[in-house]
Amino acid sequence: MLVLKIIAVILGIAGLVGCILPVLPGPPLSWVGLLLVFLTGQSGMTTGFLIVWLAVAIVVTVLDYIVPSWITAKTGGSKAAARGTLVGLFLGLIFFPPWGMIAGSFIGALVSEIIFNGSDLQKSLKPAFGSFLGFLLSTGLKLTASGVMLFYIIKFL
Repeated sequence: MLVLKIIAVILGIAGLVGCILPVLPGPPLSWVGLLLVFLTGQSGMTTGFLIVWLAVAIVVTVLDYIVPSWITAKTGGSKAAARGTLVGLFLGLIFFPPWGMIAGSFIGALVSEIIFNGSDLQKSLKPAFGSFLGFLLSTGLKLTASGVMLFYIIKFL
């Protein structure tokens, strides 16, 4: 049982890291940590609680793909701006972590909007800001969900 508990905490922490690093699925990892705590049989966690958090993990993960594109579209941005956000995020993560992710997502959207849509700087700022705002909102949702799940992982141990 100790091994399950240790792995559960590691998954909870990996879930938080996954909210920032796009290569790791943050909320699903956190939920698997909750599942492992449940499987120890010593936590007092109910099946209903586990199912609710599974639903939260699924909804937040789906929203992570929808929210940035939706906000970018609502602010007049193109698919190029949404893709530029992701490219900028990766480049910022590689070259200037962790602040480069934030600046990179904005700059990536801005540059993509200018290059691929021939927009001028003034027209490109609004969709770039929308793409950046969508990234921040979806990341905040993931961090909140994974942070609460990590809290419960520790609490139920």
